[in-house]
Order: sequence, then structure tokens, then C-alpha cells
Amino acid sequence: MITKQVYVNIKTGLHARPASYFVDVASKFVSDINISFSGVTVNAKSIIGVLSLSVGEGDQVTLVVDGPDEEEALDALEKILSGEDGLLDNQVG
Repeated sequence: MITKQVYVNIKTGLHARPASYFVDVASKFVSDINISFSGVTVNAKSIIGVLSLSVGEGDQVTLVVDGPDEEEALDALEKILSGEDGLLDNQVG
């Protein structure tokens, strides 16, 4: 199991398209993945759960990944949240 705190560097936060993209990527992994914000933890593979967190730009979230592909999953999701993957640069929530 890996736990890591990550700052969200997405202009719209985890809303609409960014949340959908995050959930789509999380769902490709076998590992159990949870995301926590402001004392609430949800399944990172649930669009309703992720949207319910109302995570904004600059917020810090905690990712907990447990399973056979946990390192790859954490790396991919951290890149999305930190804006390093570049895929969300031109998208508006």
C-alpha cells in the first residue's frame, strides 16, 4: 500500500472533464485506489465520489493505492493532479 499527498494543479480543480479523466485513468488499474480531501475518502474509480469532494486548484488530496500495479497507478494519477501530464491544459471544466 502506498499513501501520498498531492497538490492539485488543475485550473478547474477536479470538476467535470478533469474528474472524468482522472476516474477513467484510475479505472484502468487493478489496484484499489482511494482519494481523500477535507476528511472525506472516496473510491477514485467513482465519478460521483470524486466530484462530491469538490477539490479545487491548490487543494491537497491524499491518494491511497493498494494492489499489484500500485506504483504505476500512483505515478499516473499524481501526474494528472499535478498537471504534469499536460492533457488538461486546454480543457475547461
